[in-house]
Amino acid sequence: MANHHCAVLGKPIAHSLSPVLHNAAYQALGLAEWHYDKHEVGEDDLDAFLKGLDPSWAGLSLTMPLKKTIQPYGIPSNLWAKELHIANTAVFDWSKATYDDQGWPHGKPGIRLYNTDVVGIQLAFDNANREFGEHHKPDRSLNALIIGNGNTATSAAAACAMMPEIGHVTVAARHPGKNPGLNDVVDKFIKTNHPYDEIGLDDVAALTAVAGQAEYAINTIPGHAADGVAEMLVDGTASVHGLLLDVVYDPRPTKLMKAWRNRGGRAIGGEEMLLYQALVQVLLMTGIWDTDPPSDADQRLQDTTTEDDHLEIAMRKALEEAL
Repeated sequence: MANHHCAVLGKPIAHSLSPVLHNAAYQALGLAEWHYDKHEVGEDDLDAFLKGLDPSWAGLSLTMPLKKTIQPYGIPSNLWAKELHIANTAVFDWSKATYDDQGWPHGKPGIRLYNTDVVGIQLAFDNANREFGEHHKPDRSLNALIIGNGNTATSAAAACAMMPEIGHVTVAARHPGKNPGLNDVVDKFIKTNHPYDEIGLDDVAALTAVAGQAEYAINTIPGHAADGVAEMLVDGTASVHGLLLDVVYDPRPTKLMKAWRNRGGRAIGGEEMLLYQALVQVLLMTGIWDTDPPSDADQRLQDTTTEDDHLEIAMRKALEEAL
């Protein structure tokens, strides 16, 4: 019988692979009394769900549309939860629970909020670079392309800012300028003369030029929305050389990944980001990491015990089987 509960919340949620990853992690860690589930919870449902939790609950993963809705309930506790006001992770501290609000019949726990999406993207690129034998100087000399300008794009921009080889980010979106937070985060953390540009997704000439110069590209638009970019690559004559992370992992590989590879680049799917953001979530929710999982998370994962390597291997195996 589980006495430590965690879950992923969102709407829709049926497709989520988070339970596969987290439960594989618990098994690898020997945490037989831990269990992770999924619950369909929309913005209007979150308050009642939180108030119904008891002290057996250790943490939650938040997916759309809850990454901002969770904000009033907790304290942003790592750099990117504070900077972006977007959190995909809530960790409960029942030792700090208060009992003066009847709306919380089991007590209102302390809730620490984290953003592990940013470090998940960063770790996905770090791992791919090791796999491909790529080494980049930390001199801010390289370019990145982000496709889309929603919440995931904001996390992607933050990840680019934390990778010291990236000195310029271009965002390609249907409606440039719709998300000023992208420019803000890049300007704050990338100290180069001209760190940021936006172009229209339908500007084929500009998009082709930026794609050809990009060391990293990140597609953040869901479903088949990036198929048009794939068709542009297929129909055109441009070549690419960089590494693409497509946050979509169904279908696998995506049309964009295939087109990118056919034009000379390397590509990894969204399951890589999914794996690493979940790995950091597990370390936080179980208390193995009890502080900010910062920009040096990659170094921390490499320097920690073989148990963490075992954890990553077990989670990757479970994810591959589920896909």
